[in-house]
Amino acid sequence: MQKIRKFFKKAWPFLVGIVVLLILLFLPLPFYVEGPGTADQLSPYVRVNHQKDTKKGSFRMTTVSMAQGTPALYVYAKLMPDYEVDSASEVTGNQDNATYNKVQTFYMKSAVNQAIYVAYKKANKAVKVHFKGIYVLEVEKNSQFKKALKVGDTITKVNGQRLISAEDAMKKISSQKVGSKLTITYQHNGKTKTTSGKLIRLSTGKPGIGIGLTDNNKVTTKIPVSINSHGVEGPSAGLMFTLQIYSQLTQENLRKGRNIAGTGTIATDGMVGEIGGIDKKIVAAKKAGATIFFAPYIKPTKLIEKYEPDHLTNYQLAKKTAKRVAPNLKVVPVQNFSDAVKYLQTHN
Repeated sequence: MQKIRKFFKKAWPFLVGIVVLLILLFLPLPFYVEGPGTADQLSPYVRVNHQKDTKKGSFRMTTVSMAQGTPALYVYAKLMPDYEVDSASEVTGNQDNATYNKVQTFYMKSAVNQAIYVAYKKANKAVKVHFKGIYVLEVEKNSQFKKALKVGDTITKVNGQRLISAEDAMKKISSQKVGSKLTITYQHNGKTKTTSGKLIRLSTGKPGIGIGLTDNNKVTTKIPVSINSHGVEGPSAGLMFTLQIYSQLTQENLRKGRNIAGTGTIATDGMVGEIGGIDKKIVAAKKAGATIFFAPYIKPTKLIEKYEPDHLTNYQLAKKTAKRVAPNLKVVPVQNFSDAVKYLQTHN
């Protein structure tokens, strides 16, 4: 007993130090630490007509790393210039992890479909879009449908009428009055269900069912294409997937041996949308040896310029970051897919 006491008397500072270290490293805190992620080469992810891309150079999608906060990570993020601390609500929008992950998975699926459609259209190859319904991204707390609808459900009919787009759904709903009863048909885990509820007044002043939504489409092509996103989620790889698919589809040597990174969402009309964390993606592109980086550019509205005089577009922030961490990285602004293609065709 005496020996044990002596041992603990000598060892207790060491044991306390171990406990403190474990707390610093592993105690989960209610925030996330965001930093540079990866710049993955897309050629292993995409097959067009069952063929892999073997040309020299690469198209790379860039990501942001996200880690559950701990005391040690908090200190690290405060000391390092390319890391920052985000509240859980800023990251997930107050959704639980399972719901947030489901939405991000759908965003990637949607980005892939949009990329296929735009690439095939630009290459003048046969492609069709099949509207499956409107995908539920969120359900507001005051919605009369919150007990029935879940994130991930797909609404197919309103008052028995089949929908042809999300815009069509909004027109059918907004033509009703606040308090009117509405019946919707939806798919939940592969099963068709029906529910009814009253319309509420939205923040816009118009009547609605109180959900966040987007189109749930399926794209089909004559020339087969398959894409494996390797677990990456979210919509921001849309532009780079489109470039990868288009170059394989046309066999046009757009890369000319170059290492090209970038980011941005892609819409069915080819427009490129802004994303978050572009400064961290510049760092990831630099680490991967990229020499060109495509950054979305959307001209700020007069309202934004009035109330946010320090507002930086994605392109401006990317260029500012590159000047600091990667002066040899050429940051190219793009508003649509054609801008990116034209740049690669005309610059060697």
